[in-house]
Amino acid sequence: MKMITTHDAKTHLSRYLAKVESGEEFLIARGKRPIARLSPLDRSRHSARAKVGRLATAPFHVPEEALAPLTKAELKDWGL
Repeated sequence: MKMITTHDAKTHLSRYLAKVESGEEFLIARGKRPIARLSPLDRSRHSARAKVGRLATAPFHVPEEALAPLTKAELKDWGL
């Protein structure tokens, strides 16, 4: 595992991220003391998120009676 300085990591972050995507790991050091590790994520631990606007499961059906107007008794119960 290669050690890089914090300055080098900040200056060339995109270059190091490209190398990390291909499997390399880096230790980031302040001076000669390592303080962090830059390594690829274990993609098997992360589940895929549903796309925005798409349902993760089958669509549900809203029954007709759910959209029916409330009766006078129901309105009274709600204080309306």
